[in-house]
Amino acid sequence: MILKLLLVIAVISIVYFMFIKKKPSVTKSSKKKSEEASEMVECTTCGVFVELNETILSNAKYYCSKECLAKAK
Repeated sequence: MILKLLLVIAVISIVYFMFIKKKPSVTKSSKKKSEEASEMVECTTCGVFVELNETILSNAKYYCSKECLAKAK
């Protein structure tokens, strides 16, 4: 009788932890990484500072937009 009860509790626990309990959507390390400032670089044409992931790289020079890239050529 006690063995059956423990087995039922174990099955219910496994189902709960595998299917019902929600996992955290954002981890602390990824949240901390997104809050940090990214590296800033200067546009070769106009001198505006832009985040590195938003720049256009051409001939080893950084440009803030397609217009600045067109002016340089």
